[in-house]
Amino acid sequence: MSRRMRVRMAGWGAVSALALAAGCVGGGDGGHGTADRSEGAPLRVALLTAGPVSDAGWYAGAYEGLLALRDTFGAEISHQQTRTPGEYDEAFFSYASAGYDLIFAHGFEYQDAAIRAGERFPDVTIVVSAGGRVSDNVVPLIFQLEEGSYLAGMVAGAFTRTGRVGMVGGVKIPPAEGTWLAFEAGARAERPDVAATVTWIGSWDDVAAAKEAALALIEQGADVIIHNTDAASFGVFQAVREARERGREVWALGMNRDQNAVAPDVILGSAVIRIAEAFVEITREWRAGRVGGAPYFAGYGNGVVDFVPNPEQIDAYPPDLLQHLDAARRGLADGSLEIPRVRFVEGAGG
Repeated sequence: MSRRMRVRMAGWGAVSALALAAGCVGGGDGGHGTADRSEGAPLRVALLTAGPVSDAGWYAGAYEGLLALRDTFGAEISHQQTRTPGEYDEAFFSYASAGYDLIFAHGFEYQDAAIRAGERFPDVTIVVSAGGRVSDNVVPLIFQLEEGSYLAGMVAGAFTRTGRVGMVGGVKIPPAEGTWLAFEAGARAERPDVAATVTWIGSWDDVAAAKEAALALIEQGADVIIHNTDAASFGVFQAVREARERGREVWALGMNRDQNAVAPDVILGSAVIRIAEAFVEITREWRAGRVGGAPYFAGYGNGVVDFVPNPEQIDAYPPDLLQHLDAARRGLADGSLEIPRVRFVEGAGG
């Protein structure tokens, strides 16, 4: 059964700067509703990210999604990087006051500010990626990345020679915990005796901390390491590369985006979210009046989440592993494969 998606968001920049970018800022109706827009005016979409869109991962995928909305719907678009809760509130206020129709807040951290903004601006729809709170106009976009990380775990379980695998995680939030639990389960599906360890570094973008954590996992015997970070992923890949240069047979796995080309010499494959496709689909559903008041799910069933083997390393795959992965995909599609999931949205169902 095809599942749909939900989103989370927040952020802000200087009100005057956004007003200029928007052309004009409508006064609204005392803080309720959006600025007046002429009939036939283009769709206006904003994106808020808490990190740089140059991360080759989570934020880069969101920016690709924003560009896809421009190209698909002729939308007028704007992006802003926001770092603090105060900036989240200000960005929502600025974009809503300027008459933006949709605001994509790309991260769990935006959910509280999104609810506040949604109450003040009921005519604006806010999509919060991996959000956990719902209202009539605040929609969590739930990427079921645990489905991709389960498949990645199967690869780890098949490749490990030491029987130890690991993950470097960013911030320990429910969506990230779900990817870890599924990765561990996938590894044990291929090798039941595997030992799995996760290290949370408390940051999505600290490259040095991620490298240090990955090196520590390697010293503990882990020979396949996945990450769930943003820009910090570069530190994981560098740690694995350095270990291989010292003669250790260690592999990395990408996550959030197809990162195979980032470090093709060390990455076996990537658990991917096709964020651009999700953004286009939820926007199309929104335009049809079918978005609001409930989470929106995006997973393997609707082509948004998957595991993509690195074509440069495909010859290293054990002969039957690709068949095992395809069987697991069929189980995800028809619901016969049960994997660990962390439920963090009230009334979110599967």
